[in-house]
Amino acid sequence: MEKNFHVPLPVRVYEILKQEAQRQKRPATQLVREAIVHSLQEFQKQRTEQTLRDYVTATAGTAYDLDEGLEHASSLHLAETTTWK
Repeated sequence: MEKNFHVPLPVRVYEILKQEAQRQKRPATQLVREAIVHSLQEFQKQRTEQTLRDYVTATAGTAYDLDEGLEHASSLHLAETTTWK
């Protein structure tokens, strides 16, 4: 099921959207839908990354922090197996 959402656009944005839709020979609504989906995915990604940063900061130095021996071994393994170009 789909829902409609009326979004007033500034004239310049509307003009650019119409021009791009004509250039791509695609409906403007399709371009807008794709742009919204992409933006929402980016918002979710940023929120997840921030949540992870907050967790790492809050648990640094606690029992939930990464084991130092495991961290060191992982770093050595990455250094040995990673080819930097």
